Amino acid sequence: MRIGELAEASGVSTRSLRYYEQQGLIEARRTTGGWRDFDESMVERVVLIQHLFAAGLGSGTVNQLLPCLHAPLDERNGVMERLLADEVARLEDKRRDIDRELETLNALRQETALNEDPLPNGAAPLNEDAPVKDSLPLKDNLPLKDSTVLENDMP
Repeated sequence: MRIGELAEASGVSTRSLRYYEQQGLIEARRTTGGWRDFDESMVERVVLIQHLFAAGLGSGTVNQLLPCLHAPLDERNGVMERLLADEVARLEDKRRDIDRELETLNALRQETALNEDPLPNGAAPLNEDAPVKDSLPLKDNLPLKDSTVLENDMP
């Protein structure tokens, strides 16, 4: 099966398939003319890879998981379960960070609201013509990230 046929059968772009091959997620034989020749089983594998990416996993983790997913149950050694548990913990940490950021933004919006009437979900009215104030009155109880988290978030 050529790369275009695999792309059509799996619903994934040829560019993505080349990336998957580069990352070692899929394999192709080469014809004497240098064309990629994929086995029919690659369709199912590509769809599985798409599901793993949709779950928030990176290509390195996906590469580690694929052999585990295809191993018979009696040959599995717990690596997959540990990797998945680590990914769940990572995503839960990320969710906690996002919840904290939302709480901070909503508190800021509440503090800087232009009127006294509460808006739905703590929303503050938008006034794009208003000048930006030099200082904003913030309460001391705004939830902030730990400085260690901020250092890790730096690009």
